[in-house]
Amino acid sequence: MSIDDAEALDIGEVQRLYREYVNKSQVALMTTFGFGRELVERAEGAYLHQRDGRRILDFTGGVGVLSHGHNHPRILAARRRFAEQRRMEVHKTYFSPYLAALGHNLAAVLPGDLNMSFLPNSGAEAVEGAVKLAYKYHRGRRSTVLRADIAFHGKLLGSGGLTGSSQNTFAFPTIPGIDIFRYGDLDSVAALVEKHAGDVYALLIEPFSASTMTWCSEEFLRGVRELCTRHDIVLIFDEIYTGWGKTGTLFHFMRYDGLIPDVLTTSKSFGGGKSSVSAFVAREPVFRKAYDNMQDALLQSTSTTYYGFGEECATAIEAVNVAVEEDFPARARAIGDLLGPGLRRIAERHPDAIGDVAGAGALWGIFVSGGPKVLDLVAKLAPGGMAKDPNFKVKLVTAAVINALYRDHDVYAYYTLNGRHPLVFGPPLVASDDDVRHALKALDAVLEQGLSKLVRRLVTEKVSTLW
Repeated sequence: MSIDDAEALDIGEVQRLYREYVNKSQVALMTTFGFGRELVERAEGAYLHQRDGRRILDFTGGVGVLSHGHNHPRILAARRRFAEQRRMEVHKTYFSPYLAALGHNLAAVLPGDLNMSFLPNSGAEAVEGAVKLAYKYHRGRRSTVLRADIAFHGKLLGSGGLTGSSQNTFAFPTIPGIDIFRYGDLDSVAALVEKHAGDVYALLIEPFSASTMTWCSEEFLRGVRELCTRHDIVLIFDEIYTGWGKTGTLFHFMRYDGLIPDVLTTSKSFGGGKSSVSAFVAREPVFRKAYDNMQDALLQSTSTTYYGFGEECATAIEAVNVAVEEDFPARARAIGDLLGPGLRRIAERHPDAIGDVAGAGALWGIFVSGGPKVLDLVAKLAPGGMAKDPNFKVKLVTAAVINALYRDHDVYAYYTLNGRHPLVFGPPLVASDDDVRHALKALDAVLEQGLSKLVRRLVTEKVSTLW
């Protein structure tokens, strides 16, 4: 098939090809929702434009990828320029001006001596690269890495073992030596450092957990920093989701003056919504001890096929410039000033439907509760196999709200597969104030219908046929 052939496919043909060549069960799952039954013709800014003419407000923010929105004009121009000038893509043994400039820009916007960058392609690769750097920093003489019980760091074999997520439904093998502390509990961290005295090479933490809408206190983060400094443990902050302004500062940890990790990981919006690029950025002494020698100069133990790819780096250069010049952190704070109070007012109006709201900047979670009556209804509607999932009830109720937002109000949202499965409002930072008000009004109207009605509707429309 050609590109023209692909673009001419209708939704039925796409679903048929998915069943034959991708995954039949994926089709069954995705068609539960309205957005699994339609195709998007184009995407621009905060909106999806469907083939049927509907204009959908995308409040998923591409699950962290689209802070710049869909097809930001400056990002498109940068990629077009790179292609039209026939620039070189693969710089394995040639110097890359794009990689050099991007490394400079990262160091310029980050605090302290976070100066040394490596640029793979996915968040999981950045995490694994950071952990390998920490292991190499200690010359392989330490064997323990610490991570939190609330953690999402990727799905590769190594990063998957460093992830504490309810969506990990199969126990794959992973790296040895992982031990787990309680998220935000400094005493728990200290106990593990003492338990593995002199043997911990890295500690990995998300300052803001985007999959659970929880975050670490300043006291905890500073305490962990002090512990890691005292015991020469490499402290890694994972800001793959929250970087580039999402929670109201360029990176979440930067709201605390003088707090600096040894390594920072970033991806998602780092690529401007177009580039598959990530980075780990290390403090200079840590990086140089691990890799600044002739034998390790090319980082062969960490490099990937597409690391430092020319067009990806050029795109990330422009993505960083846009985030800084358009002051993404300020825009996220302005969105949060609307979203936070608006969601709390809705929670007060619908206490039987919403148990809690939590978030910062342009990233908020709505915890749909339902109460005993609705959950009993779900239990009756669900077949035995699905009901074995302990989180199935809250997932179905939250899915019913998402379905109604989309079907009735053209608002596209999602829920996370970790923690208490919050419904997420995480709009792109190019969303307008009116967009935010529309999403809030839509959520209020949906909840006004009552969760029981929403659940029955979802089951009637699709789930009963799926089961």
